[in-house]
Amino acid sequence: MWTTEACCKCRAQPLNPLSPRAPCRCHRMEKTLLANPGTTASCPARARKWSNSQPADLAHMGQSREDPTGIEAFAMPVSALPRTGSDPVLLKAPAPLGTVANSLRASDGQLQAKAPAKPPRTPSFELPDASERPPTYCELVPRVPCVQGTSLSQSCPEPEAPWWEAEEDEEEENRCFTRPQAEISFCPPDTPSCLLGPQNRPLEPQVLHTLRGLFLEHHPGSTALHLLLVDCQATGLLGVTRVQRDNMGVSSGLELLTLPHGCRLRLELLERHETLALAGALAVLGCSGPLEERAAALRGLVELALALRPGAAGDLPGLAAVMGALLMPQVSRLEHTWRQLRRSHTEVALAFEQELKPLMRALDEGAGPCDPGEVALPHVAPMVRLLEGEEVAGPLDESCERLLRTLHGARHMARDAPKFRKVAAQRLLGFRPNPELREALTTGFLRRLLWGSRGAGAPRAERFEKFQRVLGVLSQRLEPDS
Repeated sequence: MWTTEACCKCRAQPLNPLSPRAPCRCHRMEKTLLANPGTTASCPARARKWSNSQPADLAHMGQSREDPTGIEAFAMPVSALPRTGSDPVLLKAPAPLGTVANSLRASDGQLQAKAPAKPPRTPSFELPDASERPPTYCELVPRVPCVQGTSLSQSCPEPEAPWWEAEEDEEEENRCFTRPQAEISFCPPDTPSCLLGPQNRPLEPQVLHTLRGLFLEHHPGSTALHLLLVDCQATGLLGVTRVQRDNMGVSSGLELLTLPHGCRLRLELLERHETLALAGALAVLGCSGPLEERAAALRGLVELALALRPGAAGDLPGLAAVMGALLMPQVSRLEHTWRQLRRSHTEVALAFEQELKPLMRALDEGAGPCDPGEVALPHVAPMVRLLEGEEVAGPLDESCERLLRTLHGARHMARDAPKFRKVAAQRLLGFRPNPELREALTTGFLRRLLWGSRGAGAPRAERFEKFQRVLGVLSQRLEPDS
């Protein structure tokens, strides 16, 4: 029997460094243990770690190759064995001994006669085990997801971004010039209306009541974004298809407005500007109730103009249309209504007199702000009127200066069209419009609302002249001349 001192000396004995021809340390200790069989009774042997790189030998660690009967005495659980290197865990449970010994001889480092081909390094999926053990991961044996769950290809698709948030292709921005093919119209095609029937009469009372409630439900900032969206589409700043670009030869409606073949677009924008102004004036003159109701309508238009100004929504065509309604003679002559506005809503009335009116005068003269960033959509009405041959009012010397400023602004407008497009898309980022309110601001809907389904096809000059007379009659009924 060995004493404790002898056992300790045996443990403390230093080992000589290995030489290339010297046997492994594990063989030398194995011979020592076999030469002294009594050691196993008093001094339990430590589990030996075989420096092997084969994953299948993880189940054999701790046993002697010469004595296969000692497995139960020296075996350790697989979960407690140390990992050697970066060997992946291929087995979820210890495999039977007979199945591994025939295929791999890991003790002498010999593999099969022909090594299997290495599978590609494809990422694996980590799936839960049926047992309580944690899931295992193996990069050599790819797994597939369970069929019962939703596959990756059949997952719920993300909602597509609206057309006004679509990014422009770099190829489209840097493409070469193409000869224009035809005149382009950005007015949406006639679609079934959710507010008007197939055949409608002018100024249907039920539709006007619905529109009044619709505008009251939205605050001025939301209405301004709706108007900006529709104006950008009508101007050809956002939502222009590749076919339209090829046909008009340029990439934006702001560039097309300055070219000879942009006549149709210029006429459409002129009609839109005048139609919006008439609809805004009708919102005030159509109030046949008490004086406070007309003053509230005026306040709503002024607040909408403040939400459209530069620095806010930056929709200058929309601002010009709203200011055109407020400055229309049939509306500006309502002295009692404006007096009630100053009395009930003093701040709004002061903003109209001190801020909006000077701003609109400067924009009409070509001296107002038109920098991308502060403005999302520039004021195009002066340039459109000039290119369509309308006379410039005022003395001759002032008219020439105004003409030069307008043409200079049109050139910068066409040059900065990509910048305006980015600013407008940024203002509308994340905006989800109300379908009914968006339709109510389109040119086609307003044309049918004001003149009916039959009168909408009449000549433009005739239609506007008749409606101006209608507004004059309404204004006289509200406040007759003394």
